Amino acid sequence: MRFLCTNDDGILAHGLECLVRAAEQIGEVTVVAPDREQSATSHSLTLHHPLRPVRRGEHRYQVDGTPTDCVMLAVESLMDARPDFVLSGVNHGQNMGEDVLYSGTVSAAMEGLALGIPSIALSFAGGDLRADIAKLDEQVEFLVPLLRHLTSLPAFPAGTLLNVNLPPVRGDEIKGIRLTRLGRRVYSNSIQPMKDPWGRKIFWIGGGEISWTGSGDSDFQAIRDGYVSVTPLHLDLTHRDMLDAAERWWRAP
Repeated sequence: MRFLCTNDDGILAHGLECLVRAAEQIGEVTVVAPDREQSATSHSLTLHHPLRPVRRGEHRYQVDGTPTDCVMLAVESLMDARPDFVLSGVNHGQNMGEDVLYSGTVSAAMEGLALGIPSIALSFAGGDLRADIAKLDEQVEFLVPLLRHLTSLPAFPAGTLLNVNLPPVRGDEIKGIRLTRLGRRVYSNSIQPMKDPWGRKIFWIGGGEISWTGSGDSDFQAIRDGYVSVTPLHLDLTHRDMLDAAERWWRAP
């Protein structure tokens, strides 16, 4: 089995190293990842300057672009054969609820899906990775059977990626796996007004407090309960209920 591993935290990120260690126990791994952190770049492409892949070893490349760039470049130019799966992560931080709209980790998996390749995004729902790094290391042995199971499903859902979030606990403390739906999260006080060295007002996006809502089968609830959350996502954003009710809200004049 051939895996393409990428991320949005950069090629030197510890989460990517953990993902590669797990995936190498199942199949052949090629790594194509950004040369620096690309968090919250969503599904953006680099259009205004050329990409320069730099080889860092056998089947290892760093790219001066986004996670989406990395997947497209790997599949169409750098790999000798198309991968069987795109694996994106392990992200340093959760990707749940509306996070999936901003996440470079999830978007790399979405690009794999857009190219017709089954894809899995993986994130570690801890706070400060430096404090949780030992826990993530211990989860590598859990990742191996998890990836083996997900990549051997008899009918991997067509047109669907799997968004996996790992709870911030030791590997032997994971209670199990739940198939979940996206929860809803709201940031408050996420824009911080500041002043630059010349006294001009600037704004910094980030931080603040997060509140979660959702049903008992939501992703954040699974993580809160100590379970791995697996959420199936697809690219079709169509609101089908509205389509089904079209005759009730529009009639031609």
